[in-house]
Amino acid sequence: MTNALARRILFRLLSGIRDERIEIFERGRRYSFGSPDAKLHAQVSVRSPHVYRQVLRGSTGLAETYVEGAWEADDLVALVRIAARNMAPLDRARQAWRHVLRTGQHLADMVPHNDRDGSRENIAAHYDLGNTLFSLFLDPTMMYSCALFESREMSLEDAQLAKLERICKRLELGPEDHLLEIGTGWGAMAVHAAARYGCRVTTTTISSEQHAVAVERVRAAGLEDRIEVLLEDYRDLEGRYSKLVSIEMIEAVGWQYFDTYFERCSQLLEPDGLMFLQAITIDDRAYEGEKASKSFINTQIFPGGCLPSLEVIHRCLAGETDMRTVWLDDVTHHYAETVARWREAFVSSSERAEALGYDLEFRRMWELYLSYVEAGFLERRIGDVQMVFAKPDWRASPPSGGLGPRLAAEHAVRDPIEQESRAA
Repeated sequence: MTNALARRILFRLLSGIRDERIEIFERGRRYSFGSPDAKLHAQVSVRSPHVYRQVLRGSTGLAETYVEGAWEADDLVALVRIAARNMAPLDRARQAWRHVLRTGQHLADMVPHNDRDGSRENIAAHYDLGNTLFSLFLDPTMMYSCALFESREMSLEDAQLAKLERICKRLELGPEDHLLEIGTGWGAMAVHAAARYGCRVTTTTISSEQHAVAVERVRAAGLEDRIEVLLEDYRDLEGRYSKLVSIEMIEAVGWQYFDTYFERCSQLLEPDGLMFLQAITIDDRAYEGEKASKSFINTQIFPGGCLPSLEVIHRCLAGETDMRTVWLDDVTHHYAETVARWREAFVSSSERAEALGYDLEFRRMWELYLSYVEAGFLERRIGDVQMVFAKPDWRASPPSGGLGPRLAAEHAVRDPIEQESRAA
């Protein structure tokens, strides 16, 4: 396909935009698509005509050309949001031209495999980029997952601590518990649970960089007698635990292993145990496409990654475990705010990143990645849920003060951000 033909196809697709606006500037000319009064708008400056052909490949082409500097946008988040709202025509065009664009591949070749060796390689490709990189945009807790905001004035650190508190309370943690964490991160959950609730914690990761930091944080907190940090695959864990937590680790499991993951979690819990899962999800209707996709995110950012859908989670739960769902909360609106904070911090730290050896192409890729994900949450192309699963012998503790205050407190955490997000 020539650049000129690709340009005509893309412009024809863009002419279908109605409620948003995109302006493209190329060689001194301006092309406008959509409503002139649109609240959501973006301007794109095209520096090389091969952009059009590459963009028709989807997110991988969009990312590759942005990283190399072939185009610029005044608002990356707005641009991706507009694209998300108008994906159907582009998807149809890509299907029609797939033999020319060479996007059709066998499902098994689409994304890296997540057996034990593959999982370690895939995790290392993202999480072992260097702890200093993540420290540029994460808050002092070093939590790399959705926070919970009581208001937009709340600091990211306080919002992350609020998330940790909710998890501990939902798991009904106490000094008698032995908590298993699958996916250590940099150790914030393990330290928080052991320090505040007095429980024992066994936490595991397959990232050597994260493992080293987590071990040091446990030592610095004086909690070596309560916390054990392992460098093991979840499939190789042994023992029984009263509680289990896994915070946004399931996305790295790979769709071929979702059933194995839930089966192993259930096997590791006592008959009256509880599991807390926080997961980034995709709509049930988009899941099969997610499995087969070769996207910017699952090739260049999170190799081997695949988002589960709620239907898939429930199906694995019913088919591979004896657990049942006892609580669920959609916190997607909080994730858009969380990623916005990360993106702003990352962009403002560009000079520090350069000094650390991260070149311009790498920084552009990560700015696009954070913008891409933020837009995905804002448009609810992806979601984030918190769920609690219970083993057969678990029984709920009687709520103090009745159900009313307890439920009201839950909604008080999320409503301000949710209302603002819906108004945006």
